[in-house]
Amino acid sequence: MEGSPPAPADTLWWRDAVIYQVYVRSFADGDGDGTGDLAGVRAKLPYLVELGVDALWFTPWYLSPLADGGYDVADYRTIDPAFGTLAEAEKLIAEARELGLRTIVDIVPNHVSDRHVWFRAALAAGPGRPERALFHFRTGRGAHGEIPPNDWVSEFGGPAWTRVDDGEWYLHLFAPEQPDLNWAHPSVRREHEEVLRFWFERGVAGVRIDSAALLAKDPALPDFTAGRDPHPYVDRDELHTIYRSWRALADTYGAVFVGEVWLPDTERFVRYLRPDELHTAFNFSFLACPWDAGPLRAAIEATLAEHAPVGAPATWVLCNHDVTRTVTRYGRQESGFDFAAKEFGTPTDPGLGARRARAAALLSLALPGAVYLYQGEELGLPEAEIPLDRIQDPMHARSGGKDPGRDGCRVPLPWTADAPYAGFGSETEPWLPQPEFWPGYAADLQAADPGSMLTLYREALRLRRTGPGFGDGPMSWLESAPGVLSFVRSGDAGAGDAGDAGDTGAGSPGALICVVNFSVAPVELPPYTEVLLTSGPLVAGRLPQDTAVWLRAAP
Repeated sequence: MEGSPPAPADTLWWRDAVIYQVYVRSFADGDGDGTGDLAGVRAKLPYLVELGVDALWFTPWYLSPLADGGYDVADYRTIDPAFGTLAEAEKLIAEARELGLRTIVDIVPNHVSDRHVWFRAALAAGPGRPERALFHFRTGRGAHGEIPPNDWVSEFGGPAWTRVDDGEWYLHLFAPEQPDLNWAHPSVRREHEEVLRFWFERGVAGVRIDSAALLAKDPALPDFTAGRDPHPYVDRDELHTIYRSWRALADTYGAVFVGEVWLPDTERFVRYLRPDELHTAFNFSFLACPWDAGPLRAAIEATLAEHAPVGAPATWVLCNHDVTRTVTRYGRQESGFDFAAKEFGTPTDPGLGARRARAAALLSLALPGAVYLYQGEELGLPEAEIPLDRIQDPMHARSGGKDPGRDGCRVPLPWTADAPYAGFGSETEPWLPQPEFWPGYAADLQAADPGSMLTLYREALRLRRTGPGFGDGPMSWLESAPGVLSFVRSGDAGAGDAGDAGDTGAGSPGALICVVNFSVAPVELPPYTEVLLTSGPLVAGRLPQDTAVWLRAAP
């Protein structure tokens, strides 16, 4: 490669972009083998352009044994053969760029695959050898070393340690096939900066950092004590030195970072967003909220308030490859999201969930900042129930079969209703089974239906892209009835600052107003000159329950 392409004129695109998450394995199958691939994505680029998104975030497409959906990386410089080749990835990045779509890739710095050359060398080298210093190998406790070195628990359940044949144990905060790297070792830091440079040279516009708060570990690897400060492996201060170094590298390419940072402490969270660290981080408090005006308003206010001191834009997301699909979650009695609460057979009302998901789409797209859209959300796909013998997610096995896992939101997409496997492109059954009703959600049917979820998203994204008042910038709450969220977006005087908790009477003339009704009774709308878009029909000029509307404010 001869270097990255010239920086685009809009270097702050990431502050209000709509970024589409592509889970390659389930997006589209270009060679008919049952697995989505880069050829399938390239064929669907026109669809993504028509949808109206600004960038594509690809979950890991690297060489991997797929013990955890690709988040067990064996080689960052090789595309997994199931998806294609490095040359195809370079073509995809370039073709997307020509169509106005930027590319974001995924980096998984906490761990690698147990098939990675480093880990294989560490196993072969034996105890005490330098190769093992790249990981966290320790002798066990007990008379014969038969007890793990400490009591840490894996994120997937069970112990965070696995014993090897020579008697030592290695740390893995996730699956045993994902050994944790030792970020105190300079070779680990150097290698990851080289990986970043490798992909920046190929024209990627940004990097999403998986499990960004978990890299650094207490060197003593002590037992876990609730409330311990600092935590032995979450949000340690050493991380910020790592990310400052990464930011300096990214700035030379005009590239951006988005961190997966799960932290309940907002003051600690915002430290990752200082001007010399990450550009943005995912907003999980909004995602986890139930469909309820009070918690959602609180999450919005807290998010904007915590981002304001460092000038970072908020990000809004309803679903991703780890989370129960929005339509299913919002149709449940308990409509929030919590990994610990997932279980089989939770009832849901699909119609209710779809109404709420439509309203949530307008809500999230009207808020200040950037939006992440997981593939299939624009089709209103529900969570699929995967037969027990077809579940592949390690969360299911590691939970002893209690947790249904994350496969239900990863089922291959339906593209064409009357084609085999709903047009996914496979000549054989896809890697995860599609429900019988899947063709009814196909993109070709929805494109022809003015009332479909796809049509709603296309129109909402068109308005967001072409109209004033969207994206980055201020917002103020408007006075509204209980159970109603109403806010105005405008850069004009009188619109207020982003995150202003006070309620105002009306928006400035021509400003964008978003109203969402969570209450049972239809509500009156604030003064307006134009209805831009509704998630469902108005009733005698009023906004019914579980419905959202975008308006232009009246003088």
